Amino acid sequence: MKSYTITVNGVAYEVTVEESAGGAAPAAAPAMPKAPAQTAPMPAAPAAKAASAGAGANKIEAGAAGKVFKIDVKVGQAVKKGETVIILEAMKMEIPMVSPVDGTIASIDCAVGDAVEAGTVLATVD
Repeated sequence: MKSYTITVNGVAYEVTVEESAGGAAPAAAPAMPKAPAQTAPMPAAPAAKAASAGAGANKIEAGAAGKVFKIDVKVGQAVKKGETVIILEAMKMEIPMVSPVDGTIASIDCAVGDAVEAGTVLATVD
């Protein structure tokens, strides 16, 4: 008999397989789930720059988890509603984050290359 540990969807199972000399298919013993394997905790997301966070009344938030690919504006620059402010890269796609209102960029709360989670404030507009 041979014993194997097989992991399916994060749950480890101990499986014992009986070898047969007669060429018949091996019979598997009933699988008994083991405790889920312990994984290392995920590192915390980088903290947003507190000094400029919330400077404007209207927030531009990340629509998905990803990486800041490009910042198209500067603080103090006028923007129109729907204008691209920041581009995120997520799953090899570029996703534009746009201004929700006409106004002026009050703060940029991220940098190119930052990893962000969905809902993270990227910039604010007054």
